[in-house]
Amino acid sequence: MSALSDRLPTFPWDKLEPYKKTAAGHPDGIVDLSVGTPVDPVPDLIQQALTDAADSPGYPTVWGTPALRDALTGWVSRRLGARDVTHRHVLPIVGSKELVAWLPTQLGLGPGDKVAFPRLAYPTYEVGARLARAEYVAYDDPAELDPTGLKLLWLNSPSNPTGKVLSQDELTRIVAWAREHGILVFSDECYLELGWQADPVSVLHPDVNGGSYDGLVAVHSLSKRSNLAGYRAAFLAGDPAVLGPLLEIRKHGGMMTSAPTQAAVVAALGDDEHVRVQRERYAARRTALRAALLGHGFRIEHSEAGLYLWATRDESCWDTVAHLAGLGILVAPGDFYGPAGDRFVRVALTATDERVRAAVARLA
Repeated sequence: MSALSDRLPTFPWDKLEPYKKTAAGHPDGIVDLSVGTPVDPVPDLIQQALTDAADSPGYPTVWGTPALRDALTGWVSRRLGARDVTHRHVLPIVGSKELVAWLPTQLGLGPGDKVAFPRLAYPTYEVGARLARAEYVAYDDPAELDPTGLKLLWLNSPSNPTGKVLSQDELTRIVAWAREHGILVFSDECYLELGWQADPVSVLHPDVNGGSYDGLVAVHSLSKRSNLAGYRAAFLAGDPAVLGPLLEIRKHGGMMTSAPTQAAVVAALGDDEHVRVQRERYAARRTALRAALLGHGFRIEHSEAGLYLWATRDESCWDTVAHLAGLGILVAPGDFYGPAGDRFVRVALTATDERVRAAVARLA
C-alpha cells in the first residue's frame, strides 16, 4: 500500500486546517468559500425519481439503462449541439473525479507515456498520471507541447480554478493539432452550463470537430448544475472507439452507477428549469462576492465562467488566505492548482445566500 500512496502528492487540503480553525473562531462563524461543494437543495423532481427507484435489489449495468442512455444522448444533442449521437457515444461514470483519477490506468498508460494538463488545473489530473506511473507535463498552450510520447491531453473549459473559457477557434485549433499527432483528447466540461461572461463550447460541437468524434471525449457532471455531488452522477460522450473498450474495462472493475442514481439522472437531464433556477442563485452570489472583493482591493482574472472567482492581492496566496481567515472567510490557496497560482486564491460561489451576505459585510 505504501508503494502506491508514495506516488501521490501530499493531500493539499490538510494544509488549510489551521486557517480553517482561525476562520471558525469568528464571532459570527466561518464563511467557507474554499470548496466547490453544492449547498442548495436537490430539486424535488430529482429526489422523487431517486425515491421511486429505491426498490432496486438487482445489480445495475455499467452502461446504464436504455432510458439513461436516451437521456444522455438527448441532452448532448440538445445542449451541446452534437450530431448523430447514439448509445455507443455515451457512458455513465461514478462521478467525474473517479474518472479523472483512474483514466490513465484504464487506458493502459504507464512509464514512457505522457499525460498533459493545463498549468493551472484540478490536481487530480496529475494524480491520475501518477497512479498509472505515467509521466506528466503542464502546458499553457497544448499545441506548443512536444507530441512525442504524449498519449492523453486534458482540456478543461471552463477552467477550474480560473474560470477561463477556451473559444471555439482555440478548441478547433487544439483538436486539429491533437489529431495530427494521434493524441487522445479528453475535455473536462463539467462547468459548461455556468457561463457568465462567455458562452462555453464543447469539443463535441461540429464547428469544433468537423462532424467527427474521432479521438475526442467530453466529460460532464451533474454535481454543479443539479446539486448532485452527493449522488456521484456524471458521464462521458464522444468517440465510440474509446468508450467501447472503457466500457469493457469498467465492467470488469464493477464501476456501476447505482440504479436509483441512474433514474435521478434521467429526471435531471430532462428538466432545464431547475438548472435555470440554480444558475440565478449562483449569478447573484457571484455579483455580490465579485463587487465585495474588488472593493476590498482584489483583482480578479478570468472567472468568466464556472463556480469560482480567481482573485489576487499581488501577494503570496498564503498571506491572502491568512488575511481572509482573520475575517472569518476561508478560501483555497492558488498553489493547490499549480505553482503558477501562488499569488492567487480561489473563491467559491458555493455558500448559502446568508453566508455570502456575511462575507460581503466582512469584506466591506
